[in-house]
Amino acid sequence: MTTQSLKLGFIGLGIMGTPMAGHLLKAGYPLFVHSVPSVPAEVVKAGAKACTSGREVAQQADIVFIMVPDTPHVADVLFGEHGVASGLAPGKTVVDMSSISPIETKAFARKINELGCEYLDAPVSGGEVGARNATLSIMVGGPEAAFEKVRPLFERMGKNITLVGGNGDGQTAKVANQIIVALNIEAVAEALLFAAKAGADPARVRQALMGGFASSKILEVHGERMVKRTFDPGFRIELHQKDLNLALSSARSLGVSLPNTATAQELFNACAAHGGKAWDHSAMVRALEKLANFEIGQKAS
Repeated sequence: MTTQSLKLGFIGLGIMGTPMAGHLLKAGYPLFVHSVPSVPAEVVKAGAKACTSGREVAQQADIVFIMVPDTPHVADVLFGEHGVASGLAPGKTVVDMSSISPIETKAFARKINELGCEYLDAPVSGGEVGARNATLSIMVGGPEAAFEKVRPLFERMGKNITLVGGNGDGQTAKVANQIIVALNIEAVAEALLFAAKAGADPARVRQALMGGFASSKILEVHGERMVKRTFDPGFRIELHQKDLNLALSSARSLGVSLPNTATAQELFNACAAHGGKAWDHSAMVRALEKLANFEIGQKAS
């Protein structure tokens, strides 16, 4: 299909979904959108057609993208009253880019397949910056033919695009990603807190470490957030808590121990207990600072 004849849908226009949908609009695709509580004015101004429900989006679009916070939200978008499933016709494709349960994803895919439609789970990594810059990593689960059909659209939103395996495998990859990110945030937070308490300038320590084996994207981006105390999301702690809950519950069912993942989750829980559910996940450092009775940026005594 040409850009003009392929009609797209996008449901969930939040911090991530709005710029992602914007890239599809800039590429010239007709876009039908729905979001709760409402579609952002900037998306309509850019040319999207606001719809009253997921059903209406599915009726209009050949490929429907979903980007909402959690597993129950995806279930409601797909199968709730006036949901996407009720508007699908055979041959259409549903692409869930949310980060949700791999087990539930497999069940969702089966139900959509029974309607004669294809299903891809395609969670992303890269946060708001990656969404805005179209540099997201996209981890995809589903049939190869469906992946190849949607790949040109993924390329409008991201750079590192990988077909991991069948339905659910994209979500499994995302859970693994979130384990690595959480543990790296914890490591950077401990290191910079240690350096600051020892009397060194944490900003200069971070700069020095960026040139060595300890260098990482987390040290670059979130280390700077810790030093500058800029904890506006970003990626909210409550969302990372959700992802680590998926990791820990899945690990229990697999008989796998993830002790450091559990520790990272407890540090996030401590932040949430201090009113930080909506802080950026780099603010995990605040839980460690409470334990040390010392904040990065203050002068060591």
